Amino acid sequence: MPDQLAPAIATTPAPSPDFKYRRIRQVLFALLFMVIGWHLWIFSQLLEMRGSNPEMSAFMQQASENNPKVRLRQQWVNYSRISSHLKRAVIAAEDAAFVNHSGFDWQGIQLALEKNMEQGRIAAGGSTISQQLAKNLFLSGERSFIRKAEETLITIMMETTLSKQRILELYLNYAEWGHGIYGAEAAARHHYGVSAARLTSWQAARLASILPNPRYYDGNRTDWMYEKTDIILNRMPKVRIPR
Repeated sequence: MPDQLAPAIATTPAPSPDFKYRRIRQVLFALLFMVIGWHLWIFSQLLEMRGSNPEMSAFMQQASENNPKVRLRQQWVNYSRISSHLKRAVIAAEDAAFVNHSGFDWQGIQLALEKNMEQGRIAAGGSTISQQLAKNLFLSGERSFIRKAEETLITIMMETTLSKQRILELYLNYAEWGHGIYGAEAAARHHYGVSAARLTSWQAARLASILPNPRYYDGNRTDWMYEKTDIILNRMPKVRIPR
């Protein structure tokens, strides 16, 4: 019986090292292109915000996606129609150096870094009003070093394109003040039944005191809130606001 030849087995040559490096470079360039494109889009949005107001912040959109049945309450009010008490209270509570810095409170950041290193996690952000607005408008509530880097880049762009008055105006109109409550007007009406223009100094200080955890303090009144309100009230007369 004639010998049968074994069928030849096709083999695929292993990719050369040069091919692997080319693929890695292509992937890295694609990622870089996406990152640059994302930040160019954000920059264009910030330029638009000089004269127009966003329909919704990233935080509002996320809240709506997480719970489609939730009713979001937010009504835009111009800077001149927001009580000066609230402007002073928010700056006193969140960012005392707001009018003087260029987006970052380095002393606050240093204290936050020390706390984070001590606890081995991001427990404190040391975020200014500008940084908080960057997060509210474009990012999520996730706490990570990557998100913090994104926040930093957006803050730099924001501070170069928008005035301090415009930044504070946007912040006051999109900050969260309770379950589905966004902006000073909705907050004033929800908590006190008045417009943002008619808030008293005490009401403004109380609203500022709940900003760190608005959903919790929406339905919970604690001794800490009263203490924080008193601290804010004492600081308010010394606060400078953008005009």
